[in-house]
Amino acid sequence: QVELVESGGGLVQPGGSLRLSCAASGSFLSINTMGWYRQAPGNKRELVASITKDGSTAYGDSVKGRFAGSRDNAKNTVYLQMNSLKPEDTAVYYCYAHASLSANKGYTNWGQGTQVTVSS
Repeated sequence: QVELVESGGGLVQPGGSLRLSCAASGSFLSINTMGWYRQAPGNKRELVASITKDGSTAYGDSVKGRFAGSRDNAKNTVYLQMNSLKPEDTAVYYCYAHASLSANKGYTNWGQGTQVTVSS
């Protein structure tokens, strides 16, 4: 009942920036938390950023100070501004949203993933 559409991935040089977007659509009462995970080959999927409905953010240690997440609740969209990118940031980035489908039912939804490659 929730569809997540990601955009903004691509190839960037070390030190560069990218901005990812993820828009949610469907039938739900609200989205409590939206954010991003990432996964590189051979690695565990790790939290990148989590953003609550009121805008509170949490970040994975490896991206603190470089990445910034934000939300536009009117558009049901979450953003990830990635600065000072490093080759180690290369991964597939997955958007997620935890939505309230009813008063007593919630569901975590995942986007299809978008590739971010940081390379010279």
